[in-house]
Amino acid sequence: MKSVVLSAVLLAVSGVALAGPACNAPKEKWMPEASFKKGLEDQGYQIKTFKVSKGQCYEIYGFDKTGKKVEIYFDPVTAAVLETK
Repeated sequence: MKSVVLSAVLLAVSGVALAGPACNAPKEKWMPEASFKKGLEDQGYQIKTFKVSKGQCYEIYGFDKTGKKVEIYFDPVTAAVLETK
Protein backbone atom coordinates (compact mmCIF):
# COMPACT_ATOMS: atom_id res chain seq x y z
CA MET A 1 0.00 0.00 0.00
CA LYS A 2 2.81 2.42 0.89
CA SER A 3 4.48 1.86 -2.47
CA VAL A 4 1.23 2.70 -4.29
CA VAL A 5 0.89 5.99 -2.38
CA LEU A 6 4.57 6.81 -2.92
CA SER A 7 4.24 6.08 -6.65
CA ALA A 8 1.20 8.36 -6.90
CA VAL A 9 3.04 11.18 -5.11
CA LEU A 10 6.10 10.78 -7.33
CA LEU A 11 3.96 10.86 -10.46
CA ALA A 12 2.19 14.00 -9.29
CA VAL A 13 5.47 15.73 -8.47
CA SER A 14 7.07 14.71 -11.76
CA GLY A 15 4.10 16.15 -13.67
CA VAL A 16 4.65 19.50 -11.99
CA ALA A 17 8.38 19.36 -12.67
CA LEU A 18 7.79 18.82 -16.38
CA ALA A 19 5.94 22.11 -16.64
CA GLY A 20 9.03 24.20 -15.82
CA PRO A 21 9.17 27.56 -14.07
CA ALA A 22 7.08 30.61 -14.96
CA CYS A 23 8.61 34.00 -15.79
CA ASN A 24 6.24 36.94 -15.78
CA ALA A 25 8.39 39.92 -16.75
CA PRO A 26 7.26 42.06 -19.71
CA LYS A 27 9.17 41.22 -22.90
CA GLU A 28 10.58 44.76 -23.19
CA LYS A 29 12.64 44.05 -20.04
CA TRP A 30 14.13 40.80 -21.38
CA MET A 31 17.79 40.54 -22.38
CA PRO A 32 18.15 40.27 -26.15
CA GLU A 33 18.40 36.59 -27.15
CA ALA A 34 21.67 37.08 -29.04
CA SER A 35 23.37 38.75 -26.05
CA PHE A 36 22.03 36.11 -23.70
CA LYS A 37 23.28 33.23 -25.86
CA LYS A 38 26.69 34.90 -26.30
CA GLY A 39 27.03 35.24 -22.52
CA LEU A 40 26.32 31.54 -22.05
CA GLU A 41 28.74 30.55 -24.79
CA ASP A 42 31.41 32.77 -23.18
CA GLN A 43 30.86 30.72 -20.00
CA GLY A 44 31.59 27.52 -21.93
CA TYR A 45 28.08 26.31 -22.73
CA GLN A 46 27.43 24.62 -26.07
CA ILE A 47 23.84 25.44 -26.97
CA LYS A 48 22.06 22.90 -29.16
CA THR A 49 18.55 24.36 -28.70
CA PHE A 50 17.54 27.77 -27.39
CA LYS A 51 13.89 28.66 -26.95
CA VAL A 52 11.32 30.52 -24.90
CA SER A 53 9.54 27.98 -22.70
CA LYS A 54 5.78 27.71 -22.21
CA GLY A 55 6.32 29.56 -18.92
CA GLN A 56 7.95 32.47 -20.79
CA CYS A 57 11.51 31.75 -19.59
CA TYR A 58 14.65 31.27 -21.66
CA GLU A 59 15.42 27.55 -21.95
CA ILE A 60 18.50 25.85 -23.33
CA TYR A 61 19.41 22.30 -24.18
CA GLY A 62 23.06 21.54 -24.71
CA PHE A 63 26.27 20.93 -22.78
CA ASP A 64 28.09 22.72 -19.98
CA LYS A 65 31.83 23.47 -19.99
CA THR A 66 32.61 19.96 -18.70
CA GLY A 67 30.61 18.35 -21.54
CA LYS A 68 27.70 17.35 -19.29
CA LYS A 69 24.29 17.38 -20.99
CA VAL A 70 22.05 20.12 -19.57
CA GLU A 71 18.53 21.50 -19.77
CA ILE A 72 18.34 24.86 -18.00
CA TYR A 73 15.61 27.46 -17.52
CA PHE A 74 16.73 31.07 -17.03
CA ASP A 75 15.02 34.27 -15.99
CA PRO A 76 15.06 36.31 -19.23
CA VAL A 77 15.62 39.59 -17.35
CA THR A 78 18.31 38.68 -14.80
CA ALA A 79 19.79 35.52 -16.40
CA ALA A 80 19.37 33.75 -13.05
CA VAL A 81 19.16 29.97 -13.29
CA LEU A 82 15.63 28.97 -12.30
CA GLU A 83 15.75 25.22 -12.86
CA THR A 84 18.24 22.66 -14.11
CA LYS A 85 17.35 19.17 -15.31
